[in-house]
Amino acid sequence: MKKGQYIILLICLAGGMGCRKPYDPPAITSNTSYLVVEGAINPGPDSTTITLSHTVNLSSTVTLNPVSGAIVTVISDQNTSYPLTETSTGNYTSPGLNLDNSHQYRLAIKTPDGKQYQSDLEPVLTTPPIDSVGFNIVSSAGQTGVQVYVNTHDATNATKYYRWDYNEEWQFNTKYTSNFVSNGGAIVRRQPSQFVTYCFTGDASSDIILGSAAKLSQDVIYQSPLTFIPSTSEKIEDKYSILVRQYALTPEAYAFYTNMKQNTENLGSIFDAQPSSTPGNIHCTTNAAEPVIGYVSVSTVSEKRIFIAYDQLPRWIADYPYQCEQDTMMPPGASGVSLQNLITDTTVYAVTIGLGPPLDPAPYLFVNRPCADCTVRGTLTPPPYWK
Repeated sequence: MKKGQYIILLICLAGGMGCRKPYDPPAITSNTSYLVVEGAINPGPDSTTITLSHTVNLSSTVTLNPVSGAIVTVISDQNTSYPLTETSTGNYTSPGLNLDNSHQYRLAIKTPDGKQYQSDLEPVLTTPPIDSVGFNIVSSAGQTGVQVYVNTHDATNATKYYRWDYNEEWQFNTKYTSNFVSNGGAIVRRQPSQFVTYCFTGDASSDIILGSAAKLSQDVIYQSPLTFIPSTSEKIEDKYSILVRQYALTPEAYAFYTNMKQNTENLGSIFDAQPSSTPGNIHCTTNAAEPVIGYVSVSTVSEKRIFIAYDQLPRWIADYPYQCEQDTMMPPGASGVSLQNLITDTTVYAVTIGLGPPLDPAPYLFVNRPCADCTVRGTLTPPPYWK
């Protein structure tokens, strides 16, 4: 190819690149929103919570779109109604329903826009107890940390299909200990009630966790993985607790959750399972063509909590979530930042002092608040069950 042809080709390529327009496929820009129903009907003495939300499109900056002001009711096959109350935005709860296990039940929903939804009648399933929740220390070339697992079985061989979720809480500490605090006019030593070094926080599971013994001769689930905690996580730097909940599923519910798991978690390459659709058991009765996302089961819930303390684990070092460096602040009269700035600036915390009492002419060491105040992302009050 001649030099002139190269130049023409480059000009054409450059022109093509400069004229590109962003393409937003309809799936990203569509304003269509569908109802999402999460939760299970608990027929026993424990509470039932149903969460309602609407889907958001992929281009939206909003990740959660709860549905408030709906009317949510559990209805039996004898048309007996059990209303749920909205206890927080999008969450509808009832105390123990104590339902008759010989009947079937469904969920009825009426949203503020007048649409009505109803789930299929479902039998009451009795979930077997959780045998144990345990953990293994994992140390390999690709993974180091704690694998939490669950064991369960059904001696009657009747359950076969299981789902789990969990809540986890942990105690963590700040990168530095703040020994001093401003009283508005001076820097004074903190009293015991003013220390903000150790706090508690928590989280809830977001993955779909399933187990099946359908292909086994006995209904036994052994060391089914629940969650993996990396060795660098703050969750296990002091003390960690996990409360695991177990639900029995029908084969249809298990198929629905399996499909949801594949579509939301397991798609990464062309060799993975491709997106597919397994309908839930909830339908819009005012518009049969409108899709609804969710599956409402009726089952008792089994729970078990464990604690994991730091002395049960190797001496791993957790990564702190903020960049923290101590700096020096000179006392009044010295060059640099004044002590008055430390007294009035609530974004910096005095960590320690070089020599003598706090007001002696010695430099203070200070850090930004997130590095010395755990209440930025936690609470000083331990959970009521903490031990």
